[in-house]
Amino acid sequence: MNDVITMEEIGMVYDVTDALGIDREDLNIELGKEDPGSWSRAPGGMMRREVIAITLPLSTPLDEWLPALEAGLRELLEEER
Repeated sequence: MNDVITMEEIGMVYDVTDALGIDREDLNIELGKEDPGSWSRAPGGMMRREVIAITLPLSTPLDEWLPALEAGLRELLEEER
């Protein structure tokens, strides 16, 4: 298992976030993986604005986890309304 994400995996995440209309500037995708994977609102650090922090799972295949990411992001977006 590789605990560092690849450009292909980042692209797969962007496919989900782009489809939801989330600006890539509003994302912070961690470069390391950690189980069980997560998404949440987080301070943007130097960007000084809130971002969506995404951590990919270490042991779950990404294609199996992406539907959960999509559902979770939909919930976050609904909370904003």
